[in-house]
Amino acid sequence: MLRYKIYLNLIFCLFSFSISSAKQGPWVMRISCGARVNVHTPPTNTLWYKDFAYTGGIPYNATITSYVAPPLSTLRFFPLSEGPNNCYNIRNVRKGHYSVRVFYALVAHHDPDPNSDSEPLFDISIEGTQIYSLLSGWSSHDDQVFTEAQVFLTDGTASICFHSTGHGDPAILSVEILQVDDRSYYFGPEWGQGIILRTVTRFSCGNGKSKFDVDYSGDRWGGDRFWNRMTTFGQGSDKAISTENSIRKASNAPNFYPEALYQTALVSTDIQPDLTYTMDVDPNKNYSIWLHFCEIDVSITGMGKRVFDILINGDTVFGAVDIARMSGDRYTALVLNTTVAVNGRTLTITLRPKEGNHAIVSAIEVFEIITAESKTLLDEVRALQTLKSALGLPLRFGWNGDPCVPQQHPWNGADCQFDKTSSKWVIDGLGLDNQGLRGFLPGDMSKLRHLQSINLSSNSIRGTIPSSIGSITSLEVLDLSYNFFNGSIPESLGQLTSLRRLNLNGNSLSGRVPAALGGRLLHGASFNFTDNAGLCGIPGLRGCGPHLSAGEKIGIAFGASVAFLLMVICSMCWWKRRQNILRTQQIAARGAPYAKARTHSAHDIQMTRHYNHGNARTAAENGPSLLS
Repeated sequence: MLRYKIYLNLIFCLFSFSISSAKQGPWVMRISCGARVNVHTPPTNTLWYKDFAYTGGIPYNATITSYVAPPLSTLRFFPLSEGPNNCYNIRNVRKGHYSVRVFYALVAHHDPDPNSDSEPLFDISIEGTQIYSLLSGWSSHDDQVFTEAQVFLTDGTASICFHSTGHGDPAILSVEILQVDDRSYYFGPEWGQGIILRTVTRFSCGNGKSKFDVDYSGDRWGGDRFWNRMTTFGQGSDKAISTENSIRKASNAPNFYPEALYQTALVSTDIQPDLTYTMDVDPNKNYSIWLHFCEIDVSITGMGKRVFDILINGDTVFGAVDIARMSGDRYTALVLNTTVAVNGRTLTITLRPKEGNHAIVSAIEVFEIITAESKTLLDEVRALQTLKSALGLPLRFGWNGDPCVPQQHPWNGADCQFDKTSSKWVIDGLGLDNQGLRGFLPGDMSKLRHLQSINLSSNSIRGTIPSSIGSITSLEVLDLSYNFFNGSIPESLGQLTSLRRLNLNGNSLSGRVPAALGGRLLHGASFNFTDNAGLCGIPGLRGCGPHLSAGEKIGIAFGASVAFLLMVICSMCWWKRRQNILRTQQIAARGAPYAKARTHSAHDIQMTRHYNHGNARTAAENGPSLLS
């Protein structure tokens, strides 16, 4: 019985876990650009996170240009002085498929920036792929105040970049990253992680007001899409109809369209049976077109009552469309998708009746299909970021985002080449000469293993030349002239067998030029070692004595210092002793007469004492005889 209860509890826990996992909502990040605190906006009380540590730029007050834009009061703009490329780098993003949306605004009128009164025109890229270039007049069109695209984010980060084009400073109102279903907007075998879908237009037919999914009470997995209103295609060719009946098969995976989208529609009239929508597009691109239908017209009672063809730029892409038959019933959603290549600048969608004399449509979506750019090798990106920090690279260089993509906006001073082996971009050249750079060269430069040319001449770079440069075997040109490099030339540079030009002149290098480099001079290589007072070992430089290591040089210098110190000490001792001797002699010379007199007196006394003592002893000896 106990075992049975344990099994039941285990099954219940597993079931609860699966239910909680299934109910996990989509990952969402909304940033109010320039905001210093989190913000909630009406009417949905949407949370916008404060703008902290994502990017550079300058926060300022915003001028909202459209009711479509979220009601936020701040923005972040990026003056050209801070570089042509600026990015929002967002971390800890859950792996998945996302709708990424960027709203822009105008800097408040009282901003002292002289460009604040003009519409900024700039390019936008996501994950290194350029998706859009702002068009003049965007601030007066509701559906042009933002850019939106669906993209796969797989490495835990999201990079959204803004590229200056010389027409004002990019000014960003908000950034949104909204997770959608992994198979959202699947359009065929080409769909996948290498594809980005940029929203060109999306509108709800017959609706009198533009709405977001949230206004439709739509499922959050839909990504909160914006549906622009479309009350008519023009010239009295259609009429709007609506219903309050429930719609079946609407909010289903993977796109989760809101039910209300199918409760309005445009229907053609007797004046013009065809329903035709025409829009401007960029030429020579592929577009994914999604057409939404629902039979809500009360005059259509069943299948076969309304049949029409769908043509795009004159070509029939769907023939004999019967909504009631294809969806299964009236008041049931039907979605048709096709991909077309457009050579010109116009996209025309025509619904041409075959039965029933009238066509109907509920909504239309058009996406540009963009092939995602291959990124730069991650190791080389990190190596350039380390170099940027070590050299204190000025902001004007705009080393943000990916060095090589989008191809329209590569990093200044970094040359890129596509590597077919890895299907990634690599760095094959660095041209940062005469840029006022300071700092030092990091050892990480060896990770730039595809470099063919390095030119860092005429800067103020200090320190030693990293020996790791010798591992960049593809290097053909190395110009480090007119800097402040010191120390010796690394022996590893002799391993650069492809090196044909080496300029190290105008530095403070010392020691012997590596023999391998000296021998290369005989094979037509162009090397310049002049203006380095400490270098030796090849024709044109001073001769080298016995080659001493750095440790030996330090030892010799230390020994010489100790010997010199001992010599000074001995000299001082000898001088002091000599002074003492001279002083003694001087004292002796001054006291000599008195010393001589004392000597004579003492001698006389001794002689007298000796004489008296002798006489006394003679008297004693002769005494008895005298008495007798």
